[in-house]
Amino acid sequence: MPYDEDPGMSREQGSDGNEKPLPDGKEGEPEESEREEKYSFLQETIKQKPISREKLIKQFVRIAIYGVILGGFACLGFFALKPFAQNWFMGNPETVTIPEDEEPSEDQDDAAEEEPVPQVLDEESYEELMEGMYAAAREAQKGVATVTAVLAEWDWSMEAAGGQPSVTGAVTADNGQELLILADNSVCSGAQAWTVTFSDGTVHDAALKKQDANIGLAIFSVPRTDITDATWNAVKVCNLGNSNMVRQGQPVIALGNMFGYPDGIAYGVISSRDYTEKFYDGECGVLATDIPAVSDGTGVLFNLDGEVVGMISETASGRQDEGDTQTANAYAISDLKTMIELLANGDSIPYIGIYGTSVTSTVQDEQGIPSGLYVIEVDPDSPAMAAGIQNGDVIWEVNGGSVTSLATYQKALLDAAAGETVTLRGKRLGSGGYVDIEFTVTVGSKEG
Repeated sequence: MPYDEDPGMSREQGSDGNEKPLPDGKEGEPEESEREEKYSFLQETIKQKPISREKLIKQFVRIAIYGVILGGFACLGFFALKPFAQNWFMGNPETVTIPEDEEPSEDQDDAAEEEPVPQVLDEESYEELMEGMYAAAREAQKGVATVTAVLAEWDWSMEAAGGQPSVTGAVTADNGQELLILADNSVCSGAQAWTVTFSDGTVHDAALKKQDANIGLAIFSVPRTDITDATWNAVKVCNLGNSNMVRQGQPVIALGNMFGYPDGIAYGVISSRDYTEKFYDGECGVLATDIPAVSDGTGVLFNLDGEVVGMISETASGRQDEGDTQTANAYAISDLKTMIELLANGDSIPYIGIYGTSVTSTVQDEQGIPSGLYVIEVDPDSPAMAAGIQNGDVIWEVNGGSVTSLATYQKALLDAAAGETVTLRGKRLGSGGYVDIEFTVTVGSKEG
């Protein structure tokens, strides 16, 4: 029979099968002892097993090995990416500046003309002199390099002649990115690439930075990143001296391919410096020596202080017909410095195309030709011809600057830039005498 349950009591089954009441709120809950035994594992503290010394050493060695491996890969990656990083972060090349030299003063000329003090020359002093000159030559050789052309088409006759054509150049400047070598541009024709051999014998690929076919010079460049520390210690940038101070009879050293091979050394004296070599739009002084040379010899002329005073070239005046005695004559370096600076910075040398001569006071008096630059010849297809300049014209002004000689005309033109428009004023002989003329000329360049 059903019965009423006390709402305040709970019941559980006894051992006899009868329900017995439990305290209110305790129905179905385990006793405290049972709960502690059931969850006793949660109260345990887990302690790590102590690391033995041997295991600690093994872990240290393992970490060290991993570090060495990662370091090795990092070093390999660094050296692999170093050239790209250097080229990327190197920035723009520095501007090469070559100061012009002063002309010798009257006092310096008088000092040069003083009679030298006689010295006793015996075998011992001669040997000392030659040893001193050889030491100076060896030091100067650090700034000399050989530029070799790699021709697009190989001619088997070159094999018999000694291989690819080459010329001797001077390490002229370092712009922070490249080492620049000044050399004769005769190796530019027909070449598809070039190499430069430094004084330590190392060979490097080179690029043609700029050339000028009018004066016959070129600048070749070798990236600094291609040059090892050992080569840097074996080469140096030449010091360009003052050829205006060179006088007749002064001893000089010639280095290069004067005799048909690239590493020649010769000693001699300046036999003359009284003449110049003319080219379109300018001229250059020539240092003639008594040093024998082959007809196509090239090289660098040094004074005893190891300074470059001239560039030996086959186009320098003094070359005779085949069979005549050949001498190593050089373009005076002071007359080239402005043009070398332009080429070293990748700029073109201004060119108009006038081959002329200075009108001297004697010519003015005897032939009545006005003062200025007398035009002997105009280069075909040149800016001068396009502007209408003719043989026999006399140029007396360039862009407002007075022209009294070939030297002043050349200086005024070098102040302009390729692509710039300049105004030339002059005089032309007509039926009634000389009349004023004016030309507007776009300055060009002659790079090939």
